[in-house]
Amino acid sequence: MNCIELKNITKNFGNISALKNVSLKFEQNKIYGLLGRNGAGKCTLLNIITSRIFPDSGEVIIDGEKAMENDRALRKVYLMNEKILYPEGMRIREVFKWSQEFYPNFDITYANKLAEKFDLNTRKKVKELSTGYSSIFKIITALSVNTPYILLDEPVLGLDANNRDNFYRTLIENYNDSPKTIIISTHLIEEAANVVENIIIIKNGEILKNESCEELLSKGYTVAGSAAAVDRFIADKSIIGCDSLGGLKTAYIWGKINKDSFPEDLEVTRLDLQKLFIKLTNV
Repeated sequence: MNCIELKNITKNFGNISALKNVSLKFEQNKIYGLLGRNGAGKCTLLNIITSRIFPDSGEVIIDGEKAMENDRALRKVYLMNEKILYPEGMRIREVFKWSQEFYPNFDITYANKLAEKFDLNTRKKVKELSTGYSSIFKIITALSVNTPYILLDEPVLGLDANNRDNFYRTLIENYNDSPKTIIISTHLIEEAANVVENIIIIKNGEILKNESCEELLSKGYTVAGSAAAVDRFIADKSIIGCDSLGGLKTAYIWGKINKDSFPEDLEVTRLDLQKLFIKLTNV
C-alpha cells in the first residue's frame, strides 16, 4: 500500500521532547490537516518525514521503503516551509527550470500559469520577493512538482484574504486534476477546515486526535443560551469546554444529542473545528 508511515518516532532537542513515540500513517490521495499549537511538534514531524532532521528512534517508511538516506523514496515527497533552499540571487523562472532537474515531473507550463494567476513576476529574484510573494512562489513550486506527497507548512503566511482564497481554490483544483497526498500544517484552522479530509491534532509531541474531519466533528455538539439554562443541561454531560459572555454561555460537549428531550430555550449547533481545537489543546 502506498503511504507515508511513521513508526514509533521519538525526537528530543536537549531536555525538550519534540516527538514522543509517534506512529502515524498518511494514506494515498487524501488531504490532511496537521494541527497543533506552537512547539507541539508539527515542524519536527514534517522535517523528519523529509529527512531534513533525523529521529532519535523510530523510522519513516515511504511506499514500503525506508526513507532515511534513500533518494528514490525522498524524491516522492516535497516539503514547503519557511526556508527557501534556492540561491537568493536566482530568478523565479530559473528556479522553475532547475526544479525540473531535481523533480523530473515538474510542470513548468503549469508553474508559469499559476505565476500569472497569482500575479508573480518570474523575472524577479528570490531575494526581491515580499513575505506574501515569497509564499506564493513556494506554493506554486510545491503544486508544480507533481510528487505523490506534498507537505505544506504554513502555506498562506503573509497572504492577503484574496490570495488565501485563491490558494485554497487552486489547491482543490490541483488535487481534483491530479490526486495526491497533501498535508497542510496551519494555524488558520477555520480556513483549512473547508478543504481537509482528515485531522491530526498533535499536543506536546503526542498525537491527540487522528480521524476524519467529519467523524471528529460528529462526536459532539455545541449548546448556547442563558448561563443558568446551559448549566442545567450540561450537569451530566461530558464537557470539552465553555465560553461565557455576560449572562450567556456556550458549552462544547462530547456525545450524541437527544433532540426529543432537548430544552427549547437552548440553541444547538455542530462543533466548530477551530473552537474544538482550542478547547482540546488549551490545557
